Amino acid sequence: MEEKTNKEEELLDDTELIDEELPGLYEHYRFVADKGQTLLRIDKFLTARIEHVSRNRIQMAAEAGCILVNGKPVKSNYRVKPADTVSIVMDRPKYELEIIPEDIPLNIVYEDNELLVVNKPAGLVVHPGHGNYSGTLVNALAYHFRNHPDFDVSDPRLGLVHRIDKDTSGLLVIAKTPEAKTHLGTQFFNKTTQRKYLAVVWGVPPEDEGRIEGNIGRSLKDRLQMAVFPDGDHGKTAVTHYKVIEKMGYVSTVECRLETGRTHQIRVHMKYIGHPLFNDARYGGNEILKGTTFTKYKQFVNNCFSICPRQALHARTLGFVHPKTGKEMFFDSEIPEDMGQLIEKWRNYMINREIS
Repeated sequence: MEEKTNKEEELLDDTELIDEELPGLYEHYRFVADKGQTLLRIDKFLTARIEHVSRNRIQMAAEAGCILVNGKPVKSNYRVKPADTVSIVMDRPKYELEIIPEDIPLNIVYEDNELLVVNKPAGLVVHPGHGNYSGTLVNALAYHFRNHPDFDVSDPRLGLVHRIDKDTSGLLVIAKTPEAKTHLGTQFFNKTTQRKYLAVVWGVPPEDEGRIEGNIGRSLKDRLQMAVFPDGDHGKTAVTHYKVIEKMGYVSTVECRLETGRTHQIRVHMKYIGHPLFNDARYGGNEILKGTTFTKYKQFVNNCFSICPRQALHARTLGFVHPKTGKEMFFDSEIPEDMGQLIEKWRNYMINREIS
């Protein structure tokens, strides 16, 4: 029983479990108005029910589309009626504790008055919550913006526009103004951003380029995993385009371009076509799936697992239109050291194998 609980906590720690695309919302509060409720502005209704929250903060949340009545966004002047269901939703988990600024190094690729682009290392959780209340990217941002009077990490109108998994490295964009977050969020929702990932997968796909399509949703057999439902009865539409970059015998380096942004999309889609990501423990890539039965080979693969102790996936490129200037922005990041060493080790293995 304890093992199951720990696995469930691990699942909740994984901050990409809500789609990268908007809307991907967490409910923070829910209230149902009494049958005898008199008409009352929603900002007054909520400040009377939530401790330590100002009316101004409620109004800002309404402006950001985070106040729902019966499932639909309302403005702060909406008057609550009897039996209304009032929810506060945000695009991040609920912060159960105050966000403490922490001096965590940030690899800043670009920054101006509207936005910030960072290259996140593998192992860094994006949002605090469920066992990760410190040491996250949000804590690092709180420290980075500690002297910025207009940036509040708890403000739903600011901050991360999209997410990547804890153990995936790569580029993320952070909005510094409400206008920037709205503009960038719309681009992600309309699929006009450019996102390419580099992955090492087991085996060699039969085609050098391909398109993977299949609805992605929570697995019906294992709630710790997402799964593909090709018949379309479950999940949400998901499309991934892949291109084989390098074939290295029993593994390949592939470039994946996201057309949609579902939870664990690349990891799930590559497993679906029979090529799980190398060392992806959640989707079976941490087993020796291709190759020989020789002890020497098994030791080689285990050494590779040690070199890159996480799924071999990196959000390498990110492109979008700047929310203020209208200029097309494009960022490219280097392959992280662990994945670079992994690829080089497989290259050398194949060279030595061919020589011998």
